[in-house]
Amino acid sequence: MTWIKTVPLAEADETLLRAWEKQRDLYPPEYAESAPAAEDARGGEMSGVVGSHSLIPEALYHAFATFGVLMSPDLPLTRRQHEMITTVVSSINRCVY
Repeated sequence: MTWIKTVPLAEADETLLRAWEKQRDLYPPEYAESAPAAEDARGGEMSGVVGSHSLIPEALYHAFATFGVLMSPDLPLTRRQHEMITTVVSSINRCVY
């Protein structure tokens, strides 16, 4: 398994906290809470993929804000259609999530 240095939220400076909060604000409301198993595994920290960007807060914001903008309810696709597309793509790519 690859190990990437990350900055835990408890040690995050103002720049990192602001980037993390700004990108989270763009996500649909149902994404506000982590799945219980994932949260227990991380101790309530940023998810592994988001956390891996914690050393470069601007990259964290831009990389993950894109997802938040693409999931906007103002766009023509419904939430169900978004989920269907991501499920098919993940299946094709043999992802487990």
